[in-house]
Amino acid sequence: MPRTIWSGAISFGLVTVPIHVVSATEDHSIHFHRVHLEDMARVRTRKVCELEDREVASSEIGKGYEISRDNVIAISDDELRDLPLPTAKAIEIVAFMPWEAIDPIRISDGYYLAPDGQVAAKPYKLLLQALERSSRVAVARYAWSGRERLGLLRVRGEAIVLHAMRWPDEIRDPSSLLPPPVELTDEEIEGALALMDTMTRDDLDAPEFRDTYTEAIAELIEAKREHREPAVAPEPAAESGQLVDLMAALKESVSKAKETRGEDTGEHADVHEMLKKRAAKRVPAKKTTAKKTARKSRKSA
Repeated sequence: MPRTIWSGAISFGLVTVPIHVVSATEDHSIHFHRVHLEDMARVRTRKVCELEDREVASSEIGKGYEISRDNVIAISDDELRDLPLPTAKAIEIVAFMPWEAIDPIRISDGYYLAPDGQVAAKPYKLLLQALERSSRVAVARYAWSGRERLGLLRVRGEAIVLHAMRWPDEIRDPSSLLPPPVELTDEEIEGALALMDTMTRDDLDAPEFRDTYTEAIAELIEAKREHREPAVAPEPAAESGQLVDLMAALKESVSKAKETRGEDTGEHADVHEMLKKRAAKRVPAKKTTAKKTARKSRKSA
């Protein structure tokens, strides 16, 4: 089991759920040490006072807030500890919302909340099933590392997950990054939808979702360990970076997507054929007729 990151309780009105917090994810990245290339010895980071030009011990180091270059205010751990922080030992639920109402840009790392002992089993299950049946998520306040945070609680399988969230003022306004106004044809939009249909997946187990870069690093390390040349990676196709014909680009993209999935790339890769199929699926006339028939039935009743 992963180690406990934090222990406390979920506060759900007057219901308290004692919990342990453990990380819900793992980092499989390959990490490197900094070394001196001449003798491969580790290169360490030393903490040096820039005024006295000497290394200082951890006991001499504290926190300081820089008001200006020549004016730094010292803040002690005791002073921070004495500040009022009601959520220091509790994840306090403050609201429930539909999952669709949460902007994904605000969601960060995920953690599993494990019930702390038998006494927590029933209230934990109560909150889990209430979230499931309501199809909602809980928004909560909690404090870790001396800072109050916003969080989101949701159900994943038989566990409650806590996601760290950003406060509203931490999200930047993207309006200055938007492109100038452009006009799109219905054919271009339908072409993009046809490409989306070709690229649709039911899960993330396909080969496209493999971490090939980490695998390449592992192969490089293994080759060097065995004193052999690593396998030569294929060169990526050169991209022009210029978009000339949008429909031609969509057609080529559909063809490549089908080729990647091992499907026939003949006439079925044509965007115009796919647009006809999409249009045939809509059948608006039948829906209208059905509605009229339903109205007549109600009038007759």
